Amino acid sequence: MNPSERIALWADTLRDLSAQGLQYAQNVYDRDRYRAIQDLMIEMLAYATAQPTETYHPLRTTVFSRPSPVVAGTAAVINDQGAILLMRRSDTAEWVMPGGMTEVGETPAEAVIREAHEETGVRCEALLLVGVYDSRRWDTNTSQQIYKFTFLCRPLNADSPDLPSHQHEALEIAWFPETELPDDLYVGHRRRIADAFAAWRGETTAFFDR
Repeated sequence: MNPSERIALWADTLRDLSAQGLQYAQNVYDRDRYRAIQDLMIEMLAYATAQPTETYHPLRTTVFSRPSPVVAGTAAVINDQGAILLMRRSDTAEWVMPGGMTEVGETPAEAVIREAHEETGVRCEALLLVGVYDSRRWDTNTSQQIYKFTFLCRPLNADSPDLPSHQHEALEIAWFPETELPDDLYVGHRRRIADAFAAWRGETTAFFDR
């Protein structure tokens, strides 16, 4: 990545932060701060592309002010014995696959690998895409549209996981066979887990909402 591309990437990060902030800001002071971030983003983008800042000002109320659908990912980590890695969330006490929001500059596969390690200490590699799931159809209590990528992953240190850097997010971590999933499994993950096991057995192609 050359310097101009890196600066453009930083600008895109600021664009996303300012768009999200302007959407949810509760007072004029916060809105002013997020507009200042947007100003900085425009200056960086103009510098990276060798364009005058005036080129980007018309985009303030269109492209720059509208957050894109959030992108997130989940890691379906299944070991050689056919057990899947789940964590009990500390906020809801429900069992889920590890995962979270992607960050600007990383691929969806890189995001799920990072999230799995942060939350469980298990390092893994992504093998294939299980599917892309729209939160409006496959989740509950989400105020924002989220595209959720689920990847089938192979654990690399299942017998001796690292200490999770985000261990406060999980009450406990365990492996479950497909036929012994916990009763208090988060409903939004049931379809994804079923699809992940089907992919592990080589039965299906990647899912997407039709």
